Amino acid sequence: MKLETLALHAGYAGDPTTHAATTPIYQTTSYTFDDTQHGADLFDLKVAGNIYTRIMNPTHAVLEQRLTEMEGGVGALCVASGMAAITYSIQCVTDVGCNVVSTSQLYGGSYNLFAHTFPRQGIEVRFASHDDYAGFESLIDDKTRALFCESIGNPAGNVVDIAKLGEIAHRHGVPLIVDNTVPTPFLCRPFELGADIVVHSLTKYIGGHGTSIGGAIVDSGKFDWVANAKRFPMLNEPDPSYHGVVYTEALGPAAYIGRCRVVPLRNTGAAISPFNAFLAMQGLETLGLRMERHCENAQRVAEHLQRHPRVEWVSYAGLPDSPYHGLCQKITGGKASGILSFGIQGGKEAGARFIDALQMILRLVNIGDAKSLACHPATTTHRQLGQEELIAAGVREDMVRLSIGIEHVDDITADIDQALAAAV
Repeated sequence: MKLETLALHAGYAGDPTTHAATTPIYQTTSYTFDDTQHGADLFDLKVAGNIYTRIMNPTHAVLEQRLTEMEGGVGALCVASGMAAITYSIQCVTDVGCNVVSTSQLYGGSYNLFAHTFPRQGIEVRFASHDDYAGFESLIDDKTRALFCESIGNPAGNVVDIAKLGEIAHRHGVPLIVDNTVPTPFLCRPFELGADIVVHSLTKYIGGHGTSIGGAIVDSGKFDWVANAKRFPMLNEPDPSYHGVVYTEALGPAAYIGRCRVVPLRNTGAAISPFNAFLAMQGLETLGLRMERHCENAQRVAEHLQRHPRVEWVSYAGLPDSPYHGLCQKITGGKASGILSFGIQGGKEAGARFIDALQMILRLVNIGDAKSLACHPATTTHRQLGQEELIAAGVREDMVRLSIGIEHVDDITADIDQALAAAV
């Protein structure tokens, strides 16, 4: 099936009891066991089934299967937020004293997690620019457990060469984790480019309507954890926290995503609610159509801003003069998704006046909504970063970030024009 069809049908063949055409919301905490042995077999991972909604739920399972098939993986795990997905994707394969190498061009929450929270937990994160491949490789050592990047950086809009980073990662026996939130599977399929693990904020384009928070981890099933057992003992040796199971033996290619479920999720509990999973599926059904409109509108808005006499610069990989234009053709088929950034004559102060003058475009920090959104990253999403960190993250003080929605493009540009007139 093609992606548009998978988004509607994968993972659900009807409810066996009611024959409901739409995936039901299984609003339950727990599930009965047939007998004591059945419960034991479930906990031993010997049989498939449900135990407790913190760990799994039938509504979650359908969403996970859809995302798995759309990304081309072996399994997925849905959790309470995109940040929980990123956290668990790293915690699954790291211990105290390990490190991860990441691009510095990241969403502000991810940067804070990597630069400040993980180090306090004994996990070092080393940063390199997304296009500094020699720098990336030089940071990898025998304690490195993963490489991390965003396929399209938020808010910088940089496009990452996933294939090159994948080659570097695999040369050193570590997986490449890609945050694919901004392009979604409709524009970019990282597994086909050499990535091993994908994370999503379901809150953004997949949910698409600003109604619910969620995150997902998708496992390609292609990384050879056994061949790299020295780096990943948590997957290849008996786990004392889960009655001695060896994940690579019990789950084979799905060892990583299985451990994500029964260790970080089970033990720290950032479970997505069945209702939020249901809402994410409603968004997923129209994702293909919305991404077409997001991309079309964003391209036209970027071109409009580039022609505007009061705009100093525009960053959007769909523009021919963008430094990321070539990679955009390679990684996302020439479509740069729906976020762009720009600077106004008058700098930071003019940017604030522009945002304050908007009448239709909403002032908030989400992206990927059907509605157009605006924010000033240096004072919101990246406010906690110092000046050097802002530069490394690709966030200028005068940067205005727009998440272009699916309204009529003439109405979007009209609101932008009147706000620009008021800003300078």
